[in-house]
Amino acid sequence: MVTRQLPKIPELLELMQFKTPDLNGRRRRLNSALTIDDLRTIAKRRTPKAAFDYTDGAAEGELSLARARQAFEDIEFHPDILRPAESVDTSTEILGGRSALPFGIAPTGFTRLMQTEGESAGASAAGAAGIPFTLSTLGTTSIENVKAANPHGRNWFQLYVMRDRDISYGLVKRAAKAGFDTLMFTVDTPVAGARLRDKRNGFSIPPQLTVGTIVNAIPRPWWWVDFLTTPKLEFASLNTTGGTVGELLNAAMDPTISYDDLSVIREMWPGKIVIKGVQNVADSKRLIDLGVDGIILSNHGGRQLDRAPIPFHLLPQVVREVGDDATVMIDTGIMNGADIVASVALGAKFTLIGRAYLYGLMAGGRQGVDRTIAILRTEIERTMQLLGVASLEELEPRHVTQLQRLTPVSAAAVSAAEASRA
Repeated sequence: MVTRQLPKIPELLELMQFKTPDLNGRRRRLNSALTIDDLRTIAKRRTPKAAFDYTDGAAEGELSLARARQAFEDIEFHPDILRPAESVDTSTEILGGRSALPFGIAPTGFTRLMQTEGESAGASAAGAAGIPFTLSTLGTTSIENVKAANPHGRNWFQLYVMRDRDISYGLVKRAAKAGFDTLMFTVDTPVAGARLRDKRNGFSIPPQLTVGTIVNAIPRPWWWVDFLTTPKLEFASLNTTGGTVGELLNAAMDPTISYDDLSVIREMWPGKIVIKGVQNVADSKRLIDLGVDGIILSNHGGRQLDRAPIPFHLLPQVVREVGDDATVMIDTGIMNGADIVASVALGAKFTLIGRAYLYGLMAGGRQGVDRTIAILRTEIERTMQLLGVASLEELEPRHVTQLQRLTPVSAAAVSAAEASRA
């Protein structure tokens, strides 16, 4: 039988430790975020709908994005037991340099519309974390200012080939002069995808005030104060603005780009060159045979061709065909450090995060990007320890099984079905 007694004050004080309140609202808000999805929730609350949906949305029915994220959820890990991994090494060699983590920040367009610190916050956070930062052709901070924000870190430049080739060539030369070490030649955007959320929201560059945007802005005055009291958006490549994102892309992009353009750019660029937007095995093999420094399996975050191949599903087959030594990278759908670990286990040399970075940026500027990186780092380290691996080199395909939810219909099955209907 339990013996009961009156509470003793000293014992109660030992059990009840009062936490000192954090009076810094931004720090308190970001520390409450334990996952990238938590950062997304904060970002949605703090950012006007049109700007948030530009980041969060994808093309048409947004099936490509949903499938990419589902693919990462549909995996099974196979840990090794009694394999101590008290500390893990998350660093890797990529494109001639070191990265402290197996991911970098992907190129994102119009970034200062999401939060006014924009690419400067991303570049400085990447530099502090020891990972690469990629500036988009459609970035809202100049090449030179990104270099100033990340003077000693690794800066990469993502290139679109424009209708006016001189604009593209000029950007290549500026990036090389500024010391950017890698050029990311993007090939999946001959025309803009149908980003329906942007059309429904009337999202345009620059933002247009409507009754809807004003009503939506009322509970988010801080965003408008930041936007109206900071320097005008600075585009690396657009001489004029005015219209939806799709209209601007279609006016600038050239649907006739070809391997000839790749040859020209390779001659101009002194550093490493990787091709972003590869979506099948045949193109992967051809590009590696041509001697590019790497390829990125990507469907542009689901923002171009809806129902496009899922990069994570494509990864094992591409690695098998092009060889383990080829530099194959992956993006689209990464929301957890475990997604990154699974990608490396299946042969990816590196990964890129886009939306995950922007959710952090919208949630808290530079500090929010730091929080994104910290969350992913913790998830990577914990997943590796639970798998029993102490370094990225120890990750192997045997550690991951991709659970198939979308199974292709075989040609034989199609022929049999047609025969039965005849």
